Amino acid sequence: MGPNAMPSWNEAAEQFKKSFGDSWTRALASFQGLEGSEPGLKGLSFSPSKLEEIQQKYLQEATQLWNQGLQANPTLKDRRFNGEAWSQNPIAAFSAASYLLNARTLMALADAVDADAKTRARINFAVEQWVAASAPSNYLAFNAEAQKKAIDTQGESISKGIQNLMHDMRQGHVSMTDESLFEVGKNVATTEGQVVFENDYFQLIEYKPLTSKVYEKPFLLIPPCINKFYILDLQPENSYIRYCVAQGHRTFVVSWRNPDNSMAQATWDDYIEHAAIKAIEVTREIGGASQINALGFCVGGTILTNALAVLAARGEKPVASATLLTTLIDFSDTGILDVFIDENFVRFREMQFAAGGLMPGRDMAQTFSFLRPNDLVWNYVVGNYLKGETPPPFDLLYWNSDSTNLPGPLYAWYLRNTYLENRLIKPQAATVCGEKIDLRKVDMPIYLYGSREDHIVPITGSYASTQVFPGKKRFMMGASGHIAGVINPPAAKKRSHWVRNDGKFPKDVNDWIAGAKETPGSWWEDWAGWLKSHAGKQVAAPKSYGRGKYKAIEAAPGRYVKAKAA
Repeated sequence: MGPNAMPSWNEAAEQFKKSFGDSWTRALASFQGLEGSEPGLKGLSFSPSKLEEIQQKYLQEATQLWNQGLQANPTLKDRRFNGEAWSQNPIAAFSAASYLLNARTLMALADAVDADAKTRARINFAVEQWVAASAPSNYLAFNAEAQKKAIDTQGESISKGIQNLMHDMRQGHVSMTDESLFEVGKNVATTEGQVVFENDYFQLIEYKPLTSKVYEKPFLLIPPCINKFYILDLQPENSYIRYCVAQGHRTFVVSWRNPDNSMAQATWDDYIEHAAIKAIEVTREIGGASQINALGFCVGGTILTNALAVLAARGEKPVASATLLTTLIDFSDTGILDVFIDENFVRFREMQFAAGGLMPGRDMAQTFSFLRPNDLVWNYVVGNYLKGETPPPFDLLYWNSDSTNLPGPLYAWYLRNTYLENRLIKPQAATVCGEKIDLRKVDMPIYLYGSREDHIVPITGSYASTQVFPGKKRFMMGASGHIAGVINPPAAKKRSHWVRNDGKFPKDVNDWIAGAKETPGSWWEDWAGWLKSHAGKQVAAPKSYGRGKYKAIEAAPGRYVKAKAA
């Protein structure tokens, strides 16, 4: 059959019957034969009623698909198969439709396993990876759209795809955007400022005021140390940092050093004492204020609250208010990341880094990508390699690919004390910088933000902080996920946010949501009004950077953020 010839309906029907054949028997056998390191993964059992329900649904949908196929190509409600080439090729359409049916059935079988919640979550995760990887769209031999493009371009798309593959192999990760179009300090991380302090752990950036007056209490932002700070300063129109400066806050940001072997021994205590606490101290001294306001994003929020707890244990209160964005303090619900965590995994990491070492940034980046395999892995495999396309420019995805290493000892401590043993919410259970910390002593106004569809910090996890801190709190829920929910400038007029003003924080986030009011647009303006009420009076904006011994060192964004992970 020639490359442009269409298969007959008889051929399509034979392909369909072959595709289904004994799919059910094979699917069930594959589950019942699973073997793994965890108890209970060999010879899995299922609820008989659930198994019967899944089988009946499978046979019903298979029959519907067969009957539909006698009349026309099946409808493919999946963006991986929505190209015209799929609908015009009966064999390809049936292949995709049968794949989708089998995928749904496999996921249903994973849900039907009789096991504890964690084992079911692990099976779900494993099956999801298997299902995502086995999609016919991922392979040139089955991808009708990629085949058509190869024919239309006379093979040029295949040649370009091979070039893209070789390029990505050299750089060590799959390209999610055209990285050649971005440069840190040139068209991302462009808000004007100067580095005014640095040590082995971080640089402190002070930004140039955009207003003639600023609030007397300086404002310090602590981003996650597992990423680079410029997620908060992508481009002027979506820069959270620029927004803060424009609101009249004298703004400082921690720019973490990308660890190399000289930091292989660095610990969690080092990051609290020599980074977070030091940044608070320097910001206060430069601002000439007795107190500052501070914000922590994701792991940066966990670092900030640890620093505040250490300072409270020492009888110090240099921070007037805190903002925590998508931050876990109570690690009871860590979402999908929980599938990786158990005593054996943590002990392995502790042994691995007992003498120091680095957790490579690319390893963490790959792990986070596979939390959403179709969106962040296979989508780019198909586009880059099978179709020979160059992904479009996207600042957020450029940042996402700019990975950061972590010191191994810090990583191991974090895993045990947070994800595994959840010590931070237990008074005096965790020792940080020589102090037995108690978050009940972090008594100050706190603004808490969580994203409704966050797969890294579930909304239940971000909301759980309302039950930890004793001071006056405001909780805000935004739409979308871990990053898109946070980086949502008002001018974009996107998404919604939810808040309630009665000061009530029931234990269950769903009860809080039931009493919350939805408002279209960004949550930034609500937060800006809240921060303004804690920022003090306005004073003349400084005309120079730094103060006293703290001099301007180099222009923002500084050299630390430009260092690439090895």
